[in-house]
Parts: sequence; structure tokens; C-alpha cells
Amino acid sequence: MEFEEALAAVNAGEGAHRELRDDDYWRQIPGFGKVDRAEFETHLFQQRASVTSVAQLREVLGDLAGESFYADLAEGIRNAPMSLRISPHLLSLIDWNEPVTDPIRSQFLPLRSCQQPDHPMLRLDSLAERKDSPVPGLTHRYPDKALFLPVDTCPVYCRFCTRSYAVGADTERVGEKAKLHANLARWEEAFAYISAHPGLEDVVISGGDSYNLRPDHLELIGRRLLSIPHVRRIRYATKGLCVLPQKILSDQRWTDALTRVVEEARRLHKTAVVHTHFNSAQEIVGVTRRAMNLLVERGITVRCQTVLQRGVNDTPESMQLLVKRLGFINIQPYYVYFHDMVPGVEDLRTSLREGLEVEKRVRGVTAGFHTPAFVVDTMGGGGKRDAHSYEYYDRENGVAVFTSPAVKPGQQFLYFDPLASLDPEVRRRWLTDGEPQQVVNEALRQADLDVRDPAGCLSHATPAPRFS
Repeated sequence: MEFEEALAAVNAGEGAHRELRDDDYWRQIPGFGKVDRAEFETHLFQQRASVTSVAQLREVLGDLAGESFYADLAEGIRNAPMSLRISPHLLSLIDWNEPVTDPIRSQFLPLRSCQQPDHPMLRLDSLAERKDSPVPGLTHRYPDKALFLPVDTCPVYCRFCTRSYAVGADTERVGEKAKLHANLARWEEAFAYISAHPGLEDVVISGGDSYNLRPDHLELIGRRLLSIPHVRRIRYATKGLCVLPQKILSDQRWTDALTRVVEEARRLHKTAVVHTHFNSAQEIVGVTRRAMNLLVERGITVRCQTVLQRGVNDTPESMQLLVKRLGFINIQPYYVYFHDMVPGVEDLRTSLREGLEVEKRVRGVTAGFHTPAFVVDTMGGGGKRDAHSYEYYDRENGVAVFTSPAVKPGQQFLYFDPLASLDPEVRRRWLTDGEPQQVVNEALRQADLDVRDPAGCLSHATPAPRFS
């Protein structure tokens, strides 16, 4: 009977992932009301009309949002690590009848009234990318993989960017950022380092966003990396398919350059793919599918890395719909990241136990190779760890301890639940001078005991979480 009830629930929602919005959705926005489809679906319009200030947003939205919203947004931006930049495409997909709870608004337009105090263990560059950077703009953490950052700009700025220490313009919250502008001389340093390390077989080209590379630079980087004998795989990382899919369809020079690199990789019996980033099923519409159709016709593989976010995709239903919709348009769900610790975005983070419950209910709704792995990119540079693989999880105090024996053996790495998910007394402890480090030390000690005495792990384990 339980199976029949579960099957009935799935069948009741059957087909929802195929229902892609394809109306003139931008016409609800006063500033875009007279823009026809032919113009709106060009990358040039999307770039030219991107909103970069509260004053500009007020001009575009008019009375769709009240003065209190604009004031709240202005204060939120002052407390955010990223400057404002949002495409007309994304702006038009927001539900302006309920903007405060809208999942797209939550990611790109920070409201001060929604923000929460940062966790006391927050550190800028929490993943310690610069610590593992042998040359500027290159992170070498995993034995056979490097992260290459050729640019420090994006077509749109996510307020939760983990690379807010370097990406985009300087902000009040972060101050002066590391500069990783497009620079051929700097790139040559990265190519030389990769060439000199034969263990490197996999290179991720990110930023910023590879969408912001000129077509000739996109191709230059791809061909240079593929020409290195020991490099077997390259990945272009871009959020562009989510925030500005029109570019794939209208910027023929860029898409052709990408295609030539993929074809060159295939000729060399190597692989070049695209890794993209969607967080909400609401972000996938008709033009997204048309862009993906073109990439599929060109033989270009696209995978998706999602970030688990409160109010965006933190329910089983919302994550199931996202995963199924990605699969429907031929994007392979690859990772779901637990949210990194970034200034000003504590309201978007979830606890480890909440995310594990979502993962449990996502697994099984579609094929295994289309089911993303839920991972923690550990603070301090331990790399990505399966969220289930913690050595110890103190649910009461919200601290999980991981090890990363293949990356940094002998070290321990942490994940912290957001304070809002903890009991009031525990929250007070975290906010008391001297107590946070004590909580951390207790968790590290307990994790060490569990590792040394695995047979006794059950005696140390905390009770399984209960969900109402």
C-alpha cells in the first residue's frame, strides 16, 4: 500500500517537469513591455539592459515594487559581498506579486529584512582557494585536477558567490577584491604550470564565468589546454545557460568557438564539456530548452551543479522538479552543493540534516546517472566530500567534521549548520566570546575518537534527526 501511495503521488505530478513557460513573460515588466521577442531573445539586448543599480531597477519595474522594497534592497546590497547585476531574462521570471518569497529574487536581489547575522566561523574565501593557488588564478587542490580562473566577471552576479573575494566590483561588505582580469601574460603562467605537472589531467575553466570570455579567447584557452599531452578533460564552467540562454542562440561566434573546441577534443580522443548552474525549476523556460537543443545538435555535453538553498530548492518537491526538468532538456544533474559560508547570505543556508533528508527523497525519482550527488565543499580546502561521509556530526550544536584522505590526509574539515536551525540556547552559546572555538574543539575531539575507535562509533553518534 505504501508503494502504491508513493507511485500515485509521482503520477499525480507526472509531466510537470515538461511544462516550460514560453510566453512573452518579460512584457509584465513596464520597462520591457514594448520589447518584441526577436529583440528580447538576443544577447546584445540582455547585456545592454541588465540592471546594475537600485535606481535603474526602479525605472524598469515602476510600480511593480513599492518604495519599501527598493529601500530594503538598497540596504541589502550594502550588506552583500557582490554588486548588483541581473539580466532582463531573470528579472522577468521573478513573481512580482510575491517577490519576497520568490526563488530567483532570493538569489540575485538581497533584501536586508531577509538577511541574518553571519555565522561566527565565517571566513572570506572559506574554501581556501588562494591558499592552494601556485600561480595567480589557478587552484591546484586535487592531484589530477586544476581550477583555472581566466576572468573575474560574470553576465549576472549571484549574491551567494563563493568566489566573492575576487569576482565582480569591489563592495562595501568585502572591500577591495583580488583582481583576476583577463590577461594573456597571467594565462601563460597557468599554462606553463599545467604543462609542468603531468599529473594534471582535468582542468575546469571558470572565473568569474567563461561566458564572459571573448570567442577568440574561449577558443585559445581550450586549444592550448587540449594541446598539453597529459590534459585529458576540460570543462567550461558557466551560469550563462541559466541567466542568459539567449547568448547561445544569438552569439554565433561564441557558440561556434565552443563547438570547435569540443570537436578538437573529440578529434584528439579527449573531452570538452560545459558545466552549468541552475538552482530552481523556475529558471528553465522555453528559450533555455531551445539553447540546449542547439548544444545537443552540436554534440556538446552539459552537466549541472546546483547549490542547496533555503526557500529556493530545499524541499523534496522543489528539488525533484528541478532534477527532472534538467534531465528533460538534456542537462545532466551532477552535484548539489551544501551552501558555502559567504558574507551576507546566512538566510540561504540549510543544515546538513535538512539537506540529507532532501537527498533521500530525490534519490529514486529518476535514473541514477541523472541523480546528483549531494556534497559538502569543506571549509579550509579539504575539497568536495559526500555529505553522508562525515566522521562526526554534532546535530545539537550544528557542526560536522569531515576528513579528506585523498586530498589532504591527516587533516579535519568542518561544515557548520546555520544558527537559525539551532535551539535558542545553542545559538546564544555560538554568540558568546570564546565559546565557538570550544564547540569546534569538542567536535574535532569527538571525531578523532570515532576515527581511532570505529567499533565504538555508535556510542558516540548523535540520535538520527526527526522531522515534523
